[in-house]
Order: sequence, then C-alpha cells, then structure tokens
Amino acid sequence: MNNDIVTKNTKSLHRKLNILLRTGMVLMESAADTNRIVRNMQRVAAFLGLEERYLHIDVLYGTIKVNYSDETHSFSRFMHSDKYTINMNVLSAVSRLSWRAIREDYSIKQFERELNKIRKMKPQYPAWAVTLGTSLGCGGFSVLFGGDWASFVPATIAGAVAYVVRFFMLKRGFNFYMVTAMTSFVATLTAWLLFLALPTNFTDYPYHSFLCCCLYLVPGVALINFLDDMLDNYLHVGLARFANGVLQIASMAFGIILAVSVCSVDNFLKDLSMAPNISYGEAAIVTAISAMGFGMNFNVPRHSLPAVAILGILGMLLRNVLAFDLNVGLILGSLAGASLISLVAVRLVHHTRTPNHVISIPGVIPMVPGILMYRGIFGFVHLGNDVQEFMGAFSNLLNAALIVLCLSIGVAIPNIFARRWIAFSRKQELHRLIEDRRRRGKFVDFSLFD
Repeated sequence: MNNDIVTKNTKSLHRKLNILLRTGMVLMESAADTNRIVRNMQRVAAFLGLEERYLHIDVLYGTIKVNYSDETHSFSRFMHSDKYTINMNVLSAVSRLSWRAIREDYSIKQFERELNKIRKMKPQYPAWAVTLGTSLGCGGFSVLFGGDWASFVPATIAGAVAYVVRFFMLKRGFNFYMVTAMTSFVATLTAWLLFLALPTNFTDYPYHSFLCCCLYLVPGVALINFLDDMLDNYLHVGLARFANGVLQIASMAFGIILAVSVCSVDNFLKDLSMAPNISYGEAAIVTAISAMGFGMNFNVPRHSLPAVAILGILGMLLRNVLAFDLNVGLILGSLAGASLISLVAVRLVHHTRTPNHVISIPGVIPMVPGILMYRGIFGFVHLGNDVQEFMGAFSNLLNAALIVLCLSIGVAIPNIFARRWIAFSRKQELHRLIEDRRRRGKFVDFSLFD
C-alpha cells in the first residue's frame, strides 16, 4: 500500500485515540469513578469505529492509557492531568453525548466540537449561589447532628466566610491540601468569634455550629469512588483515591485543631450528642436544604436538584428511624439509608436523564459523620496516659470509618446489581448500533496499515 495512504490512516487512528483519551480525561477531572470512565470510553470507541477486542484501556489516578493492537500492529497513546473538581453536570453531559453520537451518526469533527463545549461548559450556578448553597448545607448539618435551629445561623455564616476564602485561594493556585487546612481553620475560628459575639442564650447547642461549619470539606465523593473502584477491581485507582481522601481529612483536621488550640477550647467532643433534637418534618426540610446545597456545590444539573432533595430526605429519615428510634445504630442505619437512596436513584435515571451517581451522591453526603471524625482526631491529639481516653478516641474514629464505609457500600452495591439489571436493554441497543456501523464500514480495518 502507498506510504502516504498508510501515513494518513495512521494519523486518523491517532486522532481517534486522542479523542478517546480526552473523553476519559474530562470524566476523570470531574470526579467520575473508574467504571463510569471505562464504560463511556467504550461507547465512544464504538462510535469511533474501534473494535472492543483490539482496544485496551488502562486507567490510573491522573493518567489514562489506550492501546489499539492486533498480532501485527500496535498504536498507543496516554494523557495525564492533575486537575480534579467535582462536576456532576459534566458527567451527565458526557454520558448523553456518548449515546447521542452513535445514535445520530455524528461526524468525528462534530463529536470533537461537542466534547470541547462540555470541557468549556460554564457552571450551572453562579459563585454566590454555590457559596450560599454550601453554607446553608453546613447550617443544615448543625441541625441534623443534634443542634437547634439557632445553631443553624452561625454555622451558615462561618461556612460562607470560609468558602469565600477557599474560592480565592484555589483561584490563585495554592496547594489544595493547604487550602483545605486554611479553610477549616478560618471556618472554625469564625464560628468561635460568632460564639463570642452572639448573646449567651442565643443557642443551647453552640458547639454543633462550631464543628459543622466546614463539613463540606469532608471528601465524601472521593471515599465513595474509592469503594466503587475497589469493588470493580480497579485497585490501584481505588487506593490512590483513598490516600487522597485521607490526606484531605488530615488537612481538614489540622486546620480545625489549630483553630481550637488558638481559641483555647477544651475537649468538649466526648459527650457531644449526634441525636437530632427536631421533628421528622423539620429533619426533612433541613435535609433537603443540605442535599440541594451540596448538589449545587457539585454542579448537579438544575433539573435534577428536586430529585437530590427527595433522595436525601428518604435516606436521612430511614437512617434516623433505624438509628435513634429503633436503636439499630448509626452504622446499620446509614447503610440502609444509603442503599435506599441508591436504589431509588437507579429508578429515577430515565426521569431525570441523569446518571444515578449524579443524584445519589449529593443525597448521601448529609449523612457523613463529621462529628465522629473530629471527636476521634481531637481525642488522639489531646491524648494523655489514660487507656480509656485512647479507646474512646479509637472507637470514634472506627465508628466514623465504618459509617463512611457503609455509606459507600450503600451507594455502590445496589447500584452494581441494579445497573446490570436495567442496563440489559441499553446494552442490546448498543450492540445493534455497533453492528449497523460495522455493516456501513465505520470500523477501523488493520489491513489499511499494511
């Protein structure tokens, strides 16, 4: 075959591999779990005419590699990025594009244009709305974890102040872990200053707002993705996500402990109750506020916010009934609540036109046990020679870890089973579309490179 033709075909294949890599990287940068990255890349590969049997996708943390080869040919590309943001709208948009491109027979140029639009897509919400929503979520945490409605106010104000600091520090390129530590320090310090400024009898639960004002920094998405990856056998990526989550928690704890030391606050965490002091109706309202607030922080599509609120309410109410009314415990209550959220989210996928993780994860976040994390870390920092204090601190950290694990399992395991059940028809449709494209000569032929 003419060398010019072979060179042209080689360039065309490299272009397709680069498009495939960019698709995967857009998902990775937006906090998609590895299974979602691979599934979307496989659909895009089918659109590009790349045979699944010749395609090899290797996902590492921050790096994606693709290889297209048979017994006599091999073409490889890889791409790396250090960018990481939680952007649920991008996950939803890429998923829709991967199906639309193959159904409507997009040209490669048309697909690239749409993908670039997604990469440059503006946030669903203005900065002030995200700040407000996130800070209201912090106020909601304070009420949900045992505070009263008065404690909602200082937690919200402190959360807003710290979020603004975080926004400008990230915009100026500061180290992410340093930003996390500084944000938690500013939030805790602001809550303490408000505690001094407000009347003594303003709230009966001042320390709840003191602790909940920066709970939006808890890496719930990273920890949920960690377990998803481990269950799907993407061990290296899962462990990297876990290490990243641990570093975020450590940075957050450092800022809080530094603020607590500056404020000379005693170890008040040992007896701080997490049992809610509000009715179920009030719990539903505040859960909806928190879930939608964090949904805005994660850039969930606007039309999906009501679903996020409903899922959050269902999960939280079930958790509270089991944990506090039936005395089953927070661990099993959290598992049941997260499982319910995941199962209902799977059923809402077609109604919301949104992947289930996009609406289930923000609904689960209000159940993250931040107070137990702080209580355990604070206990170890102020640990003396008392064995009982050591066991108390260890117990708090262990319970927090188990609850986070149960939240992750609740999101992941029902999703895995339900996804295999409801995805059968979609898989059949994909195979039909692939066979149609193969009949029309849309797939890469290795003989073109000889």
